[in-house]
Amino acid sequence: MPPKPRVHRIKTMSKTTGIFWKRWLNAVLQPEIDRRASLRVRAVEDAADRLISASSRNGRDTYPRDRGEHDRQRVLADALEAWRVNPLARRIVELTSQYVVGGGLSIECEHSYTHQFLHEWWDHRLNRMPIRVFEWCEELSRSGEIFVLLSTDASGMSYVRALPAAQVDVIETAENDIEQERFIVEKPAGAALYEGKRWRIYNEKEDMRLEDGSFETTALHYAVNRPVGAIHGESDLAPLLRWLARYAAWLEDRARLNRFRNTFLFWVKARFNSSDERLRRQAELNANPPNPGSILVTDENESWTVISPNLASFEAAEDGLAIKKMISAGSGIPLHFIAEPESATRTTAESAGGPTFRHYQQRQLYFLWMISDIARAVVRRRKMCDRAINRKAEIKLHGSDISARDNASLATAAATIIGSFLRLRQGKLIDDAELLRLAYRFAGEVVDVEDMLRRGKSSGLLDLPVEAYPFPQKVKIDPISGEPRGIDR
Repeated sequence: MPPKPRVHRIKTMSKTTGIFWKRWLNAVLQPEIDRRASLRVRAVEDAADRLISASSRNGRDTYPRDRGEHDRQRVLADALEAWRVNPLARRIVELTSQYVVGGGLSIECEHSYTHQFLHEWWDHRLNRMPIRVFEWCEELSRSGEIFVLLSTDASGMSYVRALPAAQVDVIETAENDIEQERFIVEKPAGAALYEGKRWRIYNEKEDMRLEDGSFETTALHYAVNRPVGAIHGESDLAPLLRWLARYAAWLEDRARLNRFRNTFLFWVKARFNSSDERLRRQAELNANPPNPGSILVTDENESWTVISPNLASFEAAEDGLAIKKMISAGSGIPLHFIAEPESATRTTAESAGGPTFRHYQQRQLYFLWMISDIARAVVRRRKMCDRAINRKAEIKLHGSDISARDNASLATAAATIIGSFLRLRQGKLIDDAELLRLAYRFAGEVVDVEDMLRRGKSSGLLDLPVEAYPFPQKVKIDPISGEPRGIDR
């Protein structure tokens, strides 16, 4: 039997070897190829990167609704840079502090001794809270969150310092609840450090004095614009950064356009015998250019023309206004707040300010709660050193009114409603609690009605008849703006 051709055996071995090497390469190299492809896709798709939280470095995606660490740091840096160089960004942040803090905050407590200590802490030269509240309000708007370090000496006096959000690396929380924060870890200060400083989050149940009588420095974390299920806040400027940059670039282009629109060049045509003769004529004209308004006389061998750029810009005003409207919508600030008169009528401008004032009012409520929460922590630590302190006494923070025009409207509404419902109370159609509830509701205040009734009965005030109260005149209220428009005769 003749042997099989050797060529056939060689082909069979080549095919088998090729399959073997193909399988081996797929098993060894395919994971690396997939990893690099994944990295390439993630580098292009920003949305995918934002879904990865800082804790995913340990293999656990604990906070899936937070920005990625790189994206969060980039937004914080861009917001700070925009506040420094962009006038609109700085104005938006300053408007928030001007309305939320206004003329300043005041703190008070029902307990006289605790009230005295709070004012001592408030005005301490190392705290300077009357000035520090402006800085904190702006930082809260600029970064979306603020970390306050609370340190206390052996006498029970506490001192507060703000830690920049960009300096915080990790926030550690309880395993079953991300709202129960345990520690915050700063970024390493140098290459030699593998981990930054670690601060314990303040917990009143675990807070106690150390052996030397002092207290451990702890941190308090406050955040705004925080989605449910997230641990970090969002800057007020975060959705505006792209449009602020575009508006700044648009303005810069307009400035360059207006600058170069008035530039021109003289184009001189003539017959020259050589290139040296042309260069000598050009040097002569450059040394003695014609003055504006002068008369040029040339012979037929030389002609002068002017070259100017044709930089026509159509609908430039509409383009800039469209970008500014996007910034206004994102910040919740009407255009006439940021140097853009949207309408010539006063009614339109007043109506546009209503939602903005509501936004500032909400931010003011949160900011007052934040300061009062810090004050309560300060009082609790002082209580461990001074028994005369009452840590259960209520602490109240008061801020400036958001809008003076709101006070006029509320006063008119309260006077009208009280005069009307006093007649109903006289006819025994409503009780005292309902009358008091309506009076404070139309005055724009939220109170405990039952507590107010008890305090009123114990104060010993005169019980005047209903006729002693003047019945107010009816006032016309604009249904759109809510402002009084005159007296209804």
